[in-house]
This record gives sequence, C-alpha cells and structure tokens, in this order.
Amino acid sequence: MKYKKIAILGGGNLGTSIVQGLLRTNASKAQDITVTRRKLHLLDYLKEKSVNITDDNRLAVRNSDIILITVKPHQTIRLLKEIAETLDPSRHLLVSAVTGISISEIEEVTGKVPVFRAMPNTAVALNESMTCISGSSSNKELEEVVLNLFESLGKTVTINEELMGAATVLGACGIAFALRFMRAVSQGGIEIGFGAELSQLISAQTIKGAAQLILESGNHPEKEIDKVTTPMGITISGLNEMEHQGFSPAIIRGLLTSYNKLQKLNENKND
Repeated sequence: MKYKKIAILGGGNLGTSIVQGLLRTNASKAQDITVTRRKLHLLDYLKEKSVNITDDNRLAVRNSDIILITVKPHQTIRLLKEIAETLDPSRHLLVSAVTGISISEIEEVTGKVPVFRAMPNTAVALNESMTCISGSSSNKELEEVVLNLFESLGKTVTINEELMGAATVLGACGIAFALRFMRAVSQGGIEIGFGAELSQLISAQTIKGAAQLILESGNHPEKEIDKVTTPMGITISGLNEMEHQGFSPAIIRGLLTSYNKLQKLNENKND
C-alpha cells in the first residue's frame, strides 16, 4: 500500500503522542514508523516497541512515505532545508503539525512535494484528538490519506488555512484550558468533602460524559444544561454564581489572548 511508512521528525511530546496513538489502534505497524530526535536515548522506550529511532532526518525521510513534521516553530525551516533534497515529489507526502509556519513557507523550501498542515492535540495518544487539516493540494486522494491517518487518532475536520491559528488555540491549547477547568472542579470537590483522588475521578468522568453528550447528540450545550437545571434548584444557583464571577467571559478572554499572541508572533516573524 502506498503511503504506508511514516517518519515523524521531532520526537517530542506531540510526535511521541502520535506514535502512541498509531500503535494503540494498530493503525500503523511499529516497524513502519521512524521517529527522529537529537537526544536519541529519550526514545529508547519506543525502540523497545520495535519503532525505528534515529537522529538522522534524511535517513528517516528516505525510508518513509509520509513525513510528519512535529518540531518547534523556530526549528522548522532549518529542518526543511536539511531534508529538502531528500524529498521526492512522486513518493513523499509532507504533513506539518507546526504552529505558525504556512504552507507557502514550507513550499518555498521543499518545492513540489504535496504539503498539508494538521493541528492535532496531545489526546492523539489515546486516539481522542481533534485534528484540523488544511492543504494546498487539490488532489482528493492525498487529502484522504491525511484524513484517514488522523481519523485513526480521533476526529478530523478540514478547514481553510487561514483558520489554522484559531484551530491551534481552540483545539491544541484548548486541551490545557479544559484541563485547567477540570482541576478547578476537582479542587471544588475537595472543598465540599471528597478526597483528592476521588474528586478527580468524579470530575474527569463527569466532564467526559458532558463532552460525549454534545458529540453524540449534536445539541447546543444549553439544551443539555436545561435538562439539569430545575426552577429554584441548586444547579442554576451554582451556574449563576459562576457567571456572576465572570466564568464565561474569562474563558473567552483567555482564548482571545492566546489567539492575539499567536497573531503577533506571526507578524513579528514576517517583519
């Protein structure tokens, strides 16, 4: 099968999370995955699972079909220049999971190799990522290859590239925002009498259930909230106090702050 072997250039948190997700569902065989990192000993645990590890990015590209870039933004152009002559447009498919590096910037270095951008989050390790994908190629077959890869790691949507910054904030940063909310709920549980471990368990499962309700029903969150709130009840009292303290505006302001900082970083990069 074409596009079977995968190279993940950048074996940090995101890169290794993708590997774990691929292995978890057998979407790829361990021997078909190559991961690169300068500090190679940090990938020994993947080697024990029969994943190929190397500090040679060109070698990883030569031995693979799909090239996933998962390094930090400031490392990306240097990495692309390193592998540019090794890339084969007739064979390779390049997918960047790097924030703030546009497809046009990648193509300036890599030439005619098909390029896509993907913005997953670290829940790829559990096959529960929300991944937003965009590409310059009009080739539907190639788009399906990228979609199928990330659908094995969670849910996917295709978006216009100009929305990739927003996707980064809502989907990738969003996992940290959701976890901070869960921590607050768990701490509240301790305040009202639960031990730390039990409070965290109840909080996590409750939040997971709330998300699943929306994913499976497609309902607006307020519709599900209405099922829980009764006149003069305890739920509506708690909700109203949270809003009085600025709950929703604080979350929206947090999202906007992250988005505005990302936009500013991109502007400074282009100066």
